Amino acid sequence: MAYELHYWPMLQGRGEFVRLALEDAGADYVDVARGSEADGQGIGALTRFLEDPSIPRPAFAPPVLRDGDTLVGQTAAILLYLGPRLGLVGDAEADRIWTHQIQLTIADVVAEAHDTHHPIAVSLAYEEQKPEAARRAQAFRRDRIPEFLAWFEHILDRNDGRHLVGDRVTYADLSLFQLVDGLLYAFPKAAAAALAASPKVASLHGAIPERPRLAAYLASPRRIPFNQQGIFRRYPELDA
Repeated sequence: MAYELHYWPMLQGRGEFVRLALEDAGADYVDVARGSEADGQGIGALTRFLEDPSIPRPAFAPPVLRDGDTLVGQTAAILLYLGPRLGLVGDAEADRIWTHQIQLTIADVVAEAHDTHHPIAVSLAYEEQKPEAARRAQAFRRDRIPEFLAWFEHILDRNDGRHLVGDRVTYADLSLFQLVDGLLYAFPKAAAAALAASPKVASLHGAIPERPRLAAYLASPRRIPFNQQGIFRRYPELDA
């Protein structure tokens, strides 16, 4: 039975971290909201799923993964579940916990990146909180991007220099690629400067897209372009 990924069809967002793992593993999955209404999929199916009163343990928000009778919400939890099933995490419990810890840290960066353009409330448009966004983005550019990338650099350096955990690609490596890709889109100047000081992170970011399945995915229409609806949004004034 194919995995079902329930996520918004118009943006990469947090669902993209799950898509990358599924695509890299060559897993059989359905991106439900991107399917045809005629096939019982589409945005209507996503809405019905999120509002289904029969689900005893509903997720707060997408992404949600369905694997038969199992439902898992939250990106990091989904990847914790999928990792051993897709061969994207080590066999040892210590490796699995460490990989999950790295993924949770990536989630922290993602949340901070989102809050640069929505520092007050998600219910307000960016234009309604531009002064606060400018202050938040300045601190994120100056302090947080370099600090986080330096931490990932240390992890790579203390491992084998090419992988975050062990001697093969894990879902954390795929997620770090996505994080860096998003930062380069939203903050091209600040991210490039931070990457210059984190060469192993930059090398990992360049190596992941060379993996055959991911190369095909990234070049296909299935890879939704970054846009102004997602987590990573390009406002040139925030990268000043």
